[in-house]
Amino acid sequence: MTDGPHPAEAALPPPSPRSARRRLAFVMLAGVLAIIGVAAAGYHIATRPVTLRIAVGPANSDDLKVVQALTQALNNQPHGPIRLRPTQTDSAQASAKLLGDGKADLAIIRGDLDVPKNAQAVATLRKNVVVLWVPPASKAKAKGKKAAPAITKITQLAGHRVGVVGRTEANVNLLKVILEQYGLDPAKVEIVQFPVTEAVEAIRNQKADVYLAAGPLNSKITSDAIAASMRDGGTPTFLAIDSAEAIAQNHPAYESSEIPAGTFGGAPAKPEEEVKTISFSHHIVARKGVSDSTIAIFTRQLFAIRQTLKNEFPLAAKIETPDTDKDANIPAHPGAAAFVDGEEKTFFERYSDFIWWGLMGLSAMGSAGAWFAGYLKKDERIASNSQRDRLLDLLTAARSCDSIEELDQMQTEADGILRHMLECFEHGAVEDGALTTFNIALEQFHNAIADRKALLMSMPQNLQRASAQFRAAGA
Repeated sequence: MTDGPHPAEAALPPPSPRSARRRLAFVMLAGVLAIIGVAAAGYHIATRPVTLRIAVGPANSDDLKVVQALTQALNNQPHGPIRLRPTQTDSAQASAKLLGDGKADLAIIRGDLDVPKNAQAVATLRKNVVVLWVPPASKAKAKGKKAAPAITKITQLAGHRVGVVGRTEANVNLLKVILEQYGLDPAKVEIVQFPVTEAVEAIRNQKADVYLAAGPLNSKITSDAIAASMRDGGTPTFLAIDSAEAIAQNHPAYESSEIPAGTFGGAPAKPEEEVKTISFSHHIVARKGVSDSTIAIFTRQLFAIRQTLKNEFPLAAKIETPDTDKDANIPAHPGAAAFVDGEEKTFFERYSDFIWWGLMGLSAMGSAGAWFAGYLKKDERIASNSQRDRLLDLLTAARSCDSIEELDQMQTEADGILRHMLECFEHGAVEDGALTTFNIALEQFHNAIADRKALLMSMPQNLQRASAQFRAAGA
């Protein structure tokens, strides 16, 4: 037998690269689907409507009606980015508490009440003015009976009964602030509250000497209350709050304001001339944790639909942008401030960080994919190296082979090795340099086969047999 590996001992056929190709294709497909899934999820998250919970109250209030109209307008937009879900409360104070507890994203609150620490202004819904008036004195029914001294100043309220329109305690506190500013002890003034639904009847029945109402200048509640106090052809006397600037200085929630002449109509005009007073605002506030972009979009939509709402709700026309000064009583939400100052971020500005990190992630995924693809081709590289080594072994065996049949078998095996190497080269498992080395070895193998065959064919048969026997004996 010849030295070296016998063709019968040839290595098993090299593993087919089909499994590696399938694994690589599967990994590539999975990567593409993952990228598409992440992109689709990101787009869905970025464009889906955001539902904001807004607390507002009490029932039947103007604030609730405006919010309901605003909710309908926003929710009816086919592709609107913002939706509202109103939560009705008993008062503005209760709405503020819901926001402070994190149970609401937006709320309608009074600026003169305790503002939650996590509240930031989005818009000024409306401004309310304080109206203090004294009904006209009725004609004395009894002959010789003296009429009570007319009340023309706030300093004369001691010992009198003041009726407050509305059941909220905030209006009572507001009256106490006014009395204390004028040095009056609130305990020396009898304060009576009338629910809005009972105020007109109470005023007609003269349940108090002086009345206080707080609301917008065009408030129907205030106008009806003033009209109910008129009798015997007289007109009410409006009490001016001359110390409005001082009150505003001591209580930042209040502002100095005026009631223009004729605000409450009539002939003669009510009031006959401008009356000095104080005002406070109802604010739309947002919870501090709500994203800047969400509030910016909401603020933009709020002022976009304000014009369409004012025909049905005139109060909507009074919606104003928030105070963006750093010393504002209620700091503006950064999203609302960005809208007011014209610094609202575009889509790419808002999501630039995500886009940048996404590109970095894709780059990392590409590098990982390239490494994994190389890892999957590891078996092919190992197989190609073993096939090259096998070819070198066949080269050595061919130089000492004594049988043309065995040489033919070696040639057939070398053809299979060549086919496998070419497939590995197509799949990238074999580089150009390795293929060049293999080609050199293959060329030497073919030369060795040709030389050995020529030698064997030139030798007599008996010498061939003797050579084979000698090698077998030496083995």
